[in-house]
Amino acid sequence: MSLAQRAWSIRRHALRMGEVQGQGYIGQALGVADLLAASYFHALRYRPGDPEWEGRDRFYLSIGHYAIALYAALIEAGVLPEDEIGTYGMDDSRMPMSGMASYTPGMEITGGSLGHGLGIAVGAALGLRRKGGDQRVYNLLSDGELGEGSTWEAVMSAVQWKLDNLIALVDFNDQQADGKTTDALARGPEAPKWAAMGWFAQEVDGNDLSAVVAALDAARDHPEPQPRVIICRTKMCKGVPFLEHREITHFVRVEADEWARALAHLDAERPL
Repeated sequence: MSLAQRAWSIRRHALRMGEVQGQGYIGQALGVADLLAASYFHALRYRPGDPEWEGRDRFYLSIGHYAIALYAALIEAGVLPEDEIGTYGMDDSRMPMSGMASYTPGMEITGGSLGHGLGIAVGAALGLRRKGGDQRVYNLLSDGELGEGSTWEAVMSAVQWKLDNLIALVDFNDQQADGKTTDALARGPEAPKWAAMGWFAQEVDGNDLSAVVAALDAARDHPEPQPRVIICRTKMCKGVPFLEHREITHFVRVEADEWARALAHLDAERPL
């Protein structure tokens, strides 16, 4: 399958899970589907049948409420079975609405309190290096987490330890619970800020698969002993136009009859 087909499938899995509960952070899941497709089907080293394989690359989801997106990717990757979609958010499900590492194969860390993921990723990258491994640590974090002091402590620590096995992916969709991310704190260009801190920094359209793949390749091939970050500008609800244009998309309101409409639109746009 092509990466475009993988991204389409991830979006469809996420919508089906959202339909089960009638709610969910579906805007974020649709927005990061391209990042997850490029990560799991181009960059990451893992074994679907052995999610605890020591030689795997680690993918740390800092944003616990994006769990629906990661479940969709893990289903597409064969780590989770597709027939569990109907259990999403149910009692005793392996796919709770917020990511829990103790419940879900392939879910490396428990998310929730935002701003912790990059610090955990820094510790893991340092630990893997000290063990002599060549595994990489990927950390998907949100633009809202760039307002957390703990994130910038991790940014500085990664530079201090020259963690060239760490790749941060920032989902910059410019949406938070209370409004636009860029309205919450004064913002400037993001990539130069990280570069000034000592990171190899790139900024791309996170919904352009070829651009994301090229950025991942550049991050992995970068020869200098420094951590790497890719700022990914994404569109909430990407792929479902009538949801893309909603005014509030952080927790987008989807009416009962709109789930089928969204799935029908995706089906009509399935990549060849």
